[in-house]
Amino acid sequence: MKSAKVFKSVPLALCSLLAAGAWSPAFAQSTTPAESVLNDKFVLDAGMFIANFQMKARLDGTSSTNPEYDFGKDFGGDDSNATRYRLDGLWRITPKHHLRIMYFDNTKTAARNLDKDIVWGGVTYHAGAHVELETKQNIIEFAYEWAFLREPTYEVAGTFGIHYQDLSLKLSGNATAGTGTTVTFTSKSNSVPVPMPVIGIRAGWAVSPNWYLDVNGQIFKAKVGDYDGTIWDMRANATYMFNKTWGAGLGYDIFTTSVDVSKNDFHGKLKFGYSGFQAFVKIGF
Repeated sequence: MKSAKVFKSVPLALCSLLAAGAWSPAFAQSTTPAESVLNDKFVLDAGMFIANFQMKARLDGTSSTNPEYDFGKDFGGDDSNATRYRLDGLWRITPKHHLRIMYFDNTKTAARNLDKDIVWGGVTYHAGAHVELETKQNIIEFAYEWAFLREPTYEVAGTFGIHYQDLSLKLSGNATAGTGTTVTFTSKSNSVPVPMPVIGIRAGWAVSPNWYLDVNGQIFKAKVGDYDGTIWDMRANATYMFNKTWGAGLGYDIFTTSVDVSKNDFHGKLKFGYSGFQAFVKIGF
């Protein structure tokens, strides 16, 4: 009897599989390459920046407030050695609940003959001296998204997350120490970790079968422990999806961090930023 029941259930199972097979291609065909970006469980963007560098900073001494310097202007010109890349990942846990991660590396080195004195951390780099500058801005962000508007061709999501930056600046060259002693070559390096919460909004739109547009904006201003800062991050992208897995795009990003720091190892102000175009590839699966 059990065998008979099993054999009777086989045709039903085959019919179910055939029905599923017949339905799956039709469903797949109804989703365009651009719309697939809105349904993929995992989406990854990876690209390089052609960006304008902006960096102003002030490092105060224990008993005085030093001037603020525009290092982006003072060490401007061609980037002899610059690395700027960004990775963005999205995990759709459910259609409406997502996790996002972002990593950005902005490293620049430059060397100039100074046209004015720079006082930095008790050391004075005099006008005419040949000084090297190295700046690093490493950012990692974890965020939760809720897609409060979602249709087959678009979605709009609110985001909340933690934005962690490691900012560092290093000056190397002939200088005079605070005691008046001339140092033939010295390096002064300062690093500041900046953890800040961020809130924002992201929207994606499949405007045609192959074109996908998305915009993302984040902002936050708060005093957290020894840090009092503001974060702006505005981004707009256009992606051409060659198929449901691969695409290539071009975006424009404006990012600014301004933070006052009151710590024993760093007391002063930093303003890092960049703006420019990013060429990237998009992978969805």
